[in-house]
Order: sequence, then structure tokens, then C-alpha cells
Amino acid sequence: MRRITLVKKRLADGSLCRKCGEVATRMAELGHDAWIDRVVVADEREPDGEGWQLARRHGVATAPFFVVEQHGRTQVYTVYLKFVREVVGAGERPAPARQPELDAACETA
Repeated sequence: MRRITLVKKRLADGSLCRKCGEVATRMAELGHDAWIDRVVVADEREPDGEGWQLARRHGVATAPFFVVEQHGRTQVYTVYLKFVREVVGAGERPAPARQPELDAACETA
């Protein structure tokens, strides 16, 4: 089973870093956010938080980054397009997220 974690950076003022915002927008537009199992934030206000721990563990100094765990191996991607090419482009599409409000509307129609 594959598990994908996206790590985003939150600045001291509470906003996402520019690149993280750009990547999040692009992922949503292209449906790539469906591939993400969990999102972790490296918050500048919490230097010991999980996001920073992941960055240190994997030797990453930039955000966003993707941690892909599969078959007992871990691969880290710091470049979104490489992640898309090697993970999204090479794998089966995840099942679409269920939308209960749409399912209910279809059942009553």
C-alpha cells in the first residue's frame, strides 16, 4: 500500500509560503490532491512540530515536499512536477472522494 504525505510550510504570519500556495492551487485544479493521504504543516511558529521533524528526518530544506512510502521504501520529492511524473503519472488513479450530498441527491432523484 502506498501512503503519500504532503508537507507545507506556514510562515510566522500564519500564511502559507508562496510556493506551497501555488502547488496547492495547481494540485486542486488538476485533481492531484486526491493522491494525498495526509497533509502536515511545518509551521515557523512551531519549530519542533511534525512538519519540521519530517524535514529534518529526510534532509529537506524547501517546501512543499512529498513523502511517498511504499513497499517498505520511502522516496521524498521536493519538486512537484517530478512527483507528478513519477508518482501520479505512473500509478493507478485513486478512487474519487465520495460526496455524500451528491450521493443523497442521486438516490432521491
